Amino acid sequence: MKIALMDSGIGLLAATAAVRRLRPDADLVLSLDPDGMPWGPRTPQDLTERALAVAEAAAARRPEALIVGCNTATVHALTALRARLEPDIPVVGTVPAIKPAAAGGGHLAIWATPATTGSPYQQNLIRDFAGGVPVTEVPCWGLAEAVEHADEAAIDAAVSAAAALTPDDVTTVVLGCTHYELVAERIRTAVQRPGRAPLVLHGSAGAVAAQALRRLGEQPAPGATPHGTLTVLLSGREGVLPTSALAYAEGRLLQAVTPAR
Repeated sequence: MKIALMDSGIGLLAATAAVRRLRPDADLVLSLDPDGMPWGPRTPQDLTERALAVAEAAAARRPEALIVGCNTATVHALTALRARLEPDIPVVGTVPAIKPAAAGGGHLAIWATPATTGSPYQQNLIRDFAGGVPVTEVPCWGLAEAVEHADEAAIDAAVSAAAALTPDDVTTVVLGCTHYELVAERIRTAVQRPGRAPLVLHGSAGAVAAQALRRLGEQPAPGATPHGTLTVLLSGREGVLPTSALAYAEGRLLQAVTPAR
């Protein structure tokens, strides 16, 4: 079984690690776009063109499924990606985990990029899935970029700024950008208030990985022999994981995977 994942940068690491844990026997293809990153500031049309190029580079390696490991690319390019690749290659998008987070009740905060915060896309998700709970949208200025470059000081500053915008009575935080899952525990520490119940964090990586397996009719097999291989594509060129990926546990997990030959 071969599963591809795509993003402009290392935000796909969380979903990749989730796939690896569920199916250590799967071959992995990671298609990144260092020549075109970041995607966030691009127009929807430009972003879609970049995403299609990255997806086609992955598709040339003949995966059985493709995960779009980026919330922004899912918003703007998922329809085009599915039109181009399906039904031959099922395409799984990444959606903020607002529905399961709201099911727990309590005040909910959604940490997302400034472009996503307040967007019609996010507003529709809140309306459809979180109508019964209070919701605060928190713009996280510079956090995705800081995580991408593993800039510790910038990560701390961005997390602290977003935490200051998060109300004290928030019980649950949705991580609305895949990069944020790489620093989830730092976010938890910054938002957790003394004397309150443990903060609940909701990311998308586990659900996305499980959905990819369902689309393939496969079952999780975490105990399978870990013989899966790893291919890294950088704007279509074969390469290696960016050095910044190794700053995170998810990246170090993949470092141990045998490169494809």
